[in-house]
Amino acid sequence: MHNLNVHQLCEPGSYTYSYLLWDPTTLDAAIIDPVRAMVGRDLKLIRELGLTLRYTLETHIHSDHITGSGLLRQTLDSLVMLHENCGSKYADVLLRDGDRIPLGSGKITVIHTPGHTDSDISYLVPGIAFTGDTLLIRSCGRTDYSSGNAGVLFDSINSQLFSLPDHTRVYPGHDYNGFSCSTIGEEKLHNPRIGNGMTRERFITVMNNLRMDPPRAIHEAVSSNLRCGMPGSEAAVIRH
Repeated sequence: MHNLNVHQLCEPGSYTYSYLLWDPTTLDAAIIDPVRAMVGRDLKLIRELGLTLRYTLETHIHSDHITGSGLLRQTLDSLVMLHENCGSKYADVLLRDGDRIPLGSGKITVIHTPGHTDSDISYLVPGIAFTGDTLLIRSCGRTDYSSGNAGVLFDSINSQLFSLPDHTRVYPGHDYNGFSCSTIGEEKLHNPRIGNGMTRERFITVMNNLRMDPPRAIHEAVSSNLRCGMPGSEAAVIRH
């Protein structure tokens, strides 16, 4: 799977990154964190490239945008995958730490990286970590709502992500400053929120004293995303 192709896709309203991954030989594909507002773009790209979308993979239940996973499943019959802690009745597969998702000739490894929420997961392929909202470029996910926990997030990043090889590319779920990717080595040295020797105690203090506006459309987004971004009746109908 060393020659896996990756397209990074942006939704500018919420600064969300989605990722289309595919095996260039079999043309089997997966998409990570699709946004409902951009499903038309995503479908066009998938069809242009001649791909078969096997999976829509969520890093967590989002609070700032509505997922496109349900629409993609409805259109392309892909499987929606979330962590088992998410509480959704509409996912096709509930994932656990260490699961390996087959894609073409390789596999995508699931690692549970809670803290931003208790259902956050990151996805690994050789040389790349898709870190969702757990580890951002020069930052990390907030922990002040839902099931967030600063100490748990510190442990997830340090034990699960910072233990990866330094050259591992980091593709985050969001970026608000114009960056597209980083590396584990860069974040360990230069991330002011959690890198450069930040202690667990200090990190918890900093995170617990952040003053941030509530996530965009949190109530609408969370309830909708538990249904894979679909209205209640439609979510029940299309579930496999």
